[in-house]
Amino acid sequence: MTSHPSRPSDAARPSRPVADLFAADGRLKAIPRRPARREALLAHLTESLFAPDRDYREPEVNQALLTVHEDFSALRRYLVTGGFLARTKDGSAYRRQQQPGSPGGAIPAVA
Repeated sequence: MTSHPSRPSDAARPSRPVADLFAADGRLKAIPRRPARREALLAHLTESLFAPDRDYREPEVNQALLTVHEDFSALRRYLVTGGFLARTKDGSAYRRQQQPGSPGGAIPAVA
């Protein structure tokens, strides 16, 4: 009988850096399908594209996301549902969340 080395579980594997998701030109190769990998990407995008304590209009969010991937609407949706960006109820303003993890969280009307 031959024994096969067991594969480490996903939890035991060291996480790969998000840098390998990007091409040499700085554009995202693809939006990861695996939730944990996508979360790492979203955290990176939030940190690198959106300043804390600043409101963004939707066109500003779209433009920032277009700098890394053409499917900006999917990225924007993932950022909001993942709790990385909060959106006003009317969708007119977005703000970086201090603590991601409150999916679908809406921010109060911003002036």
